[in-house]
Amino acid sequence: MIKSIFQKLLHKSGKEYQIDSRIPSGLFYLTLYQRFVMLLRGLWKTRRKVFIGAGTSLHHVKNIHFGQSVTIDRHCVIDGYASEPIQLGDCVKIGAFSTVSSTSHLSKLGIGLKMGNHSAVGMFTEFGAAGGIVIGSNVIMGSYVSFHSENHNFADPDIPIRLQGVTSKGITIGDNVWVGAKVTFLDGCRVGNHCVVAAGAVVNGEYPDHCVIGGVPAKVLKMLQP
Repeated sequence: MIKSIFQKLLHKSGKEYQIDSRIPSGLFYLTLYQRFVMLLRGLWKTRRKVFIGAGTSLHHVKNIHFGQSVTIDRHCVIDGYASEPIQLGDCVKIGAFSTVSSTSHLSKLGIGLKMGNHSAVGMFTEFGAAGGIVIGSNVIMGSYVSFHSENHNFADPDIPIRLQGVTSKGITIGDNVWVGAKVTFLDGCRVGNHCVVAAGAVVNGEYPDHCVIGGVPAKVLKMLQP
């Protein structure tokens, strides 16, 4: 009985997968309880139907736009102080202990983050979103992924690097992309649609649709059939 109820709730929330029949009922009860508590916390913090884990902090909530069934797991920090709205699409999930830093320094208001529908990132993800990060729909990522959408200027040897300012080109990830654990995205990189990014890659450049990239720095390893 509980499994059929859970399956209906999944479909209602936009999740299309089928439940494994071997999963014991106790896990469903535990999950439902945890989700209920997260929903109550989300209603209290945002006045929206958002699932928020324990210890999570949201700053400048009025500039954060939530789609349906968004989950922000435990001990995350979301900085909404950005020049553009933070947009989290339907069924977006941000893993535990992740941070979204929209404004890294008081000398420059940052741009922020946009994530498309059904995209998710794993635990300990770092979004350095001052220069702007755009992630498409159906993007899945492992843990310890980091985004750095600014670069420090360092051309003048007579001025400390910390005082030379920054440049920002932004980071863009297309639709239907799989990103492995511990990938680093650097400012100005562009990853096309239907791509795979190998674990541990340092992504700094532009990459076409339908490819596998990996390495330090990342390069195209092979093309995928469209």
